[in-house]
Amino acid sequence: MNKDQVQGTAKQVAGKVQQKTGELIDSKEQQIKGAAKQIDGSLQKGVGDVKETLKDRH
Repeated sequence: MNKDQVQGTAKQVAGKVQQKTGELIDSKEQQIKGAAKQIDGSLQKGVGDVKETLKDRH
């Protein structure tokens, strides 16, 4: 695993927690921010996955 994979996964988890917290406190803003953080994390993890694949090929 590389840095992007780890950080991306961490952002996904943090975003999920933020989204669920928003649901519990009935805050649409927190739900949206959490969903956005999950997407950001997913993209970063995807970049890390590509880097890892390219590294493995060499």
